Amino acid sequence: MSKRKRRKFTPEQKADAVRLVREVGSIAQVARDLDLTDSALRQWVKQAAIDEGNGPEGALTTEEKEELRRLRRENHTLKQERDFLKKAATFFAKEQDRPSS
Repeated sequence: MSKRKRRKFTPEQKADAVRLVREVGSIAQVARDLDLTDSALRQWVKQAAIDEGNGPEGALTTEEKEELRRLRRENHTLKQERDFLKKAATFFAKEQDRPSS
């Protein structure tokens, strides 16, 4: 069995699938009908509950997860810039310490 290409779904598509699960009451049935994996649909239902404030204590909403991803990317970029500036400062400090010809 070959692996199928990873598909992307819009927030609206995910919300519609979650609504169907809540109406039908069966993740497996809705997953079959929509040609989704049970695990993906189960995660969408779980995340929808968290976003609605019905999740476990400390669970991150979709908005909080997006902010965390953004902050981690920004932190990574800032660390790279800091490291570059440290190397540049070291390089130029060595250049100034060299006797001129």
